[in-house]
Amino acid sequence: MKKIRVLLIAEAANPEWVSVPLVGWSHARALLDEVDAHLVTQVRNSDAIARAGLVEGEDFTAIDSEVVAAPMHRVMSFIRKVTGLGWQFDTAMQAIPYYYFEHRLWKLFGKRIKAGEWDVVHRLTPLSPTIPSRLAARCKRAGVPFVWGPINGGVPWPKGFEDVLRREGEWLTYVRNAYKLMPGYASTQRDSACIVAGSIATQSQLAPEARERSVYIPENAIDEARFGTPRSGPVSSPLSVAFVGRFVPYKGLDMLIEASADLVRAGKLKLDLIGDGPERPAVLAQIEALGLGDGIAAEGWVEHRDLQARLLRSDVLGFPSVREFGGGVVLEAMSLGLVPVVADYAGPAELVTESTGFKIPFESREQLVAGTRAALEHLVAHPEQIRPMGEQARNRVLEKFTWPAKARQMVEVYRWVTGQGERPDVGTPFAN
Repeated sequence: MKKIRVLLIAEAANPEWVSVPLVGWSHARALLDEVDAHLVTQVRNSDAIARAGLVEGEDFTAIDSEVVAAPMHRVMSFIRKVTGLGWQFDTAMQAIPYYYFEHRLWKLFGKRIKAGEWDVVHRLTPLSPTIPSRLAARCKRAGVPFVWGPINGGVPWPKGFEDVLRREGEWLTYVRNAYKLMPGYASTQRDSACIVAGSIATQSQLAPEARERSVYIPENAIDEARFGTPRSGPVSSPLSVAFVGRFVPYKGLDMLIEASADLVRAGKLKLDLIGDGPERPAVLAQIEALGLGDGIAAEGWVEHRDLQARLLRSDVLGFPSVREFGGGVVLEAMSLGLVPVVADYAGPAELVTESTGFKIPFESREQLVAGTRAALEHLVAHPEQIRPMGEQARNRVLEKFTWPAKARQMVEVYRWVTGQGERPDVGTPFAN
């Protein structure tokens, strides 16, 4: 069967970075093995992509939009420093350099798209649904299906955590729907042949007619080369629980420490806090105030390439983040056989099932702390359940959440929008 030809747009795609750039790169690289694709990215990624083995001009094109992107980055950094505004402000401002990136892209590839050189044009990144694309309408006029996504974000702040919202500087959440007024937003929803939703929350926020052309595929997956060794041997005693992430308010690290305190003091549990960030002084002060210094390690950041080795020291992932869009670290821990304990909200709640981990329902900070404490107490009392549950977690990830599996799911989307197949259904997020 002839491979589908795809112009693959990933403005953020970098094998040497983390977060969205790593997601963009990993997804794009897997798709290059499945379809006849040409990758278009931003010039800041070109050296790293070349080091990964792709040839510029043949496998990928790097667009230099730094004339807009560089000064915008400096302005955004200054405003964040002065005002304390958080992630939502940063995402909103990224739309400006992205519009210019697409302008340059159309000048380079517009005629070739119109000539039918590609069967599909697919925008992988940015992941945010608040950054629309002018390409959807242009591709529709050219008769070439435009695929948007996976897009993910816009998860409302849970009630009872307004103090965390303020500490994160997310004041724009009160006008969060203003992004729908941005140029190109309506046409992106209207003219995309398919919108790939990375979460149920994002899918539910699409216009009804756009929802009918959407497919649910979570944004994250794991790289088996980096996360391929399962945790084995006896469960550690005291039970070892890891946290991975930035030390920022919404990650809930303070709640994990509070939930673990009695078990740590009793010598039944130890915490390994992997990460760093602005909350580090507060975290260290909390550990000292609760008298937990001997049972909690907080040694700082670990490079992504070294994360597997560090996680294999633990048996459980403690991750009570209250507003996590994706939850890639949850999949990485599950792929190693760690049992996740997560807040029952947003991204992680769609990755974890009852047979593969613990999802803590909550309506307040107190409830989330109490539920996390109860889950950890249960695992301390029943360590024999950890390895079987961890094996089910690992099997779930290897079946549904590797980058090759993700690429195969996306190929089914391409077949659908080109009239070669039915609308794909990868299953509800809560299925075992």
